[in-house]
Amino acid sequence: MPQSVFFLVLPGVMALDLTGPAETLQLADGHFALHYIGPQPSVLCSTGMTLADIAPLPAQLPDNSLLVVPGVHDSRVCFDTEPAAIARDWLRQQQTAITDQRITLVCICSGALLSAQAGLLDGIQCTTHHDVLPRLKVAAPAALVKDNRVFVEDGGIWTSAGITAGIDLALHLINRLCGAPQALKVAREMVVWFRRSGDDPQLSPWLRYRNHMHPAIHRAQDVMIAHPEHDWSLTALAERAHVSERHLTRLFRQHLGISVREYHEQLRLVIARQRQQQGEAAEKAALAAGFSSARQLRRAHQRWDDQLTR
Repeated sequence: MPQSVFFLVLPGVMALDLTGPAETLQLADGHFALHYIGPQPSVLCSTGMTLADIAPLPAQLPDNSLLVVPGVHDSRVCFDTEPAAIARDWLRQQQTAITDQRITLVCICSGALLSAQAGLLDGIQCTTHHDVLPRLKVAAPAALVKDNRVFVEDGGIWTSAGITAGIDLALHLINRLCGAPQALKVAREMVVWFRRSGDDPQLSPWLRYRNHMHPAIHRAQDVMIAHPEHDWSLTALAERAHVSERHLTRLFRQHLGISVREYHEQLRLVIARQRQQQGEAAEKAALAAGFSSARQLRRAHQRWDDQLTR
């Protein structure tokens, strides 16, 4: 069953704060069901378009829902209105479900300010658009406001910087909830790439080396990702990528900063690590990932560990 996503729509909503995450989630092959709620049935957005058929605010949201609070084009004006006051009161009523993590709160841009005014960010690490950061600190003195972040997660509450950062956050939510292949598929369709927050762990190789636009590299990567356990030769990969072996080697170095073999080895290490986390012995995990033995797996781990400590 698709996961429900509710967008809280107020007068003056930033068009891209709303449509960016909505379009990203909508492209995730039916994993999400989008709903638009608010105090008014229709509003003018930041670009002057009228958004209509907005459903009334429900008393409560279903468990496991995502509640997205987009920003507005002028938070000083738009959050000092009766609809904003109604929205703040409604957000306070959702606080228990948010605190219990039965609902995931997602704030885009100045949407964090509205949530802060509703008392939802006290004691929470959070961020927002750089122009709004000072007012966020005033609105929520107990919040742990972070500067220079694309997005931040704390206690099941997500906050992001301005405008396009909402797309970044939506991609990471897809990655978290639906898996890396689905997130990668959406990112490629949207022609965007992944950016992580300063505190996030490094992205896995499934995503880390896909922030380029070269179709030949993508073709080779798709082949290796589909069957990382195969003993892919450079000749076979070059044929699948429709380029020469020499050109493919040069492209990987130029655009990814690593060799074809190194990329393939990182994929295999991920598979082996996943197998071991599932309880398999090192030898069995190594063979399943395409290594010849547990010893070869250990050597590969050591090579990458050495690179990280240099």
